Amino acid sequence: MPATLMSGPRQARSLKRSLARAERRRKLRAFLLVVPLLVFVAVFFAAPIAGMLQRSFVDTELMETWPQTAAAMRAYDWAGGDGVPDETVFAALGSELASSFEERTVAAVARRLNYDLSGGRSLVMSTARQLARLEATPASWREAMLAIDAEWGEAETWAAMRRAAGPVTDFFLLQTLDRQRNLAGDIVAIPAERAIYLTIYTRTFAIALSVTLLCLAIGFPIAYLLASLPEDRANLLMILVLLPFWTPLLVRTAAWVVVLQENGLVNQLLQLLYLTDGPIRLVYNRTGVVIAMTHVLLPFMILPLYAVMRTVPPDYMRAARSLGAPPFTAFRRVYIPQVMPGIGAGSILVFIIALGYYITPALVGGAADQMVSYYIAFYTTDTVNWGLAAALGAGLLAATLILYSIYTRLVGGIRSVM
Repeated sequence: MPATLMSGPRQARSLKRSLARAERRRKLRAFLLVVPLLVFVAVFFAAPIAGMLQRSFVDTELMETWPQTAAAMRAYDWAGGDGVPDETVFAALGSELASSFEERTVAAVARRLNYDLSGGRSLVMSTARQLARLEATPASWREAMLAIDAEWGEAETWAAMRRAAGPVTDFFLLQTLDRQRNLAGDIVAIPAERAIYLTIYTRTFAIALSVTLLCLAIGFPIAYLLASLPEDRANLLMILVLLPFWTPLLVRTAAWVVVLQENGLVNQLLQLLYLTDGPIRLVYNRTGVVIAMTHVLLPFMILPLYAVMRTVPPDYMRAARSLGAPPFTAFRRVYIPQVMPGIGAGSILVFIIALGYYITPALVGGAADQMVSYYIAFYTTDTVNWGLAAALGAGLLAATLILYSIYTRLVGGIRSVM
């Protein structure tokens, strides 16, 4: 066989290896270019979310402050008693109560118990203070603590202690679902007068959905007009769309308070046109919240829609009409499927941003219009209840992911039908 024919396969294999090495080097260079971005996302996005999720179910304050008490409670057989432990657990708790009061570390545990047990903070602080003043070790820690406060002999007190013993707990997550564990450890609904969090979640998603639908209803024709105009006129109108970005959010929200108040411009205009007999309430209620949030988030709907509409050739609609399709049918069967990515992107963007809004509902809304973000801020800054704040954030994140997956399936089904 000639040498030239034998060298052909070897040259092909050598060329393949060279191409494979070149492809690996290209992929490696591309990966190295995005490494800084991956590190940034991991440090400033993924890590904070992971820390938030961890705080929602990790509970180590009692275990770190009273390690012997936590170990004694885990070792005690709770199934055979009345919910109140024996002297061994009381002895561990009594000695650590006195020492933690002297070391000034008891306040954190007292605050944690107060989340679960009404009056838990005062119970722990007063007992620790009096035990620290004892000159000698009591013969019975149980009797000494019951003499200070009879609540140490109640099963509810020790049930709360066990729930706070850590290292993991479902207490905060159950609270956000208006649920709790009873003395037997079963998950039950909390009393109706304390059940607020499911209502808050429902209110948050209802406001976000209302704002998203309004932004879509207003933004779609605006984006269609921008995409239909010549480029110079479209750029001029785009400046008006982007103008809100140049104004601080707090200023825009405060301006809506002035415009929507009883003597504001809107009420004056309605009375001037004889549409109302007197001023109507448009601020410090749900109406004001939806109006102000729609104005703030409208550009986030227009921009994705405009970006997609600019890529749709107008010849498609003319071709559909020339083939006998009515204008609405051509719009629904030809135009809408092509701009569906813009509708989906704008809707998801507005909806997710609206879920986390805090300033606008706080300034324009009333007490019954506050969203989940308000309560997250409240538990973070006012009551320092990081566990409940993290659980509310985790619930909001989980609900958002579930709704997003449902939305993508619905959009995919609609597009396949169209």
